[in-house]
Amino acid sequence: MRVTTKGQVTIPRGVREALGIAPETEIDFVEDRGRFYIVKTDEPDKTGKFKKFRGIATAKMSTDEIMNLTRGE
Repeated sequence: MRVTTKGQVTIPRGVREALGIAPETEIDFVEDRGRFYIVKTDEPDKTGKFKKFRGIATAKMSTDEIMNLTRGE
């Protein structure tokens, strides 16, 4: 298995099936005495700077209107 320049790897199908990992499944890496394990998590990672705001926008403006505002046009 090779790591991409972006630090990504493909989890083999057999491993995904054995762990029940489907698209959009949240996983985490757990370290135990120098070994790392993949575990499924129940909660999505909300530590990202803006993840907690995803899906709560109430603006009734088009994308072009928003872009014009941010560009000062």
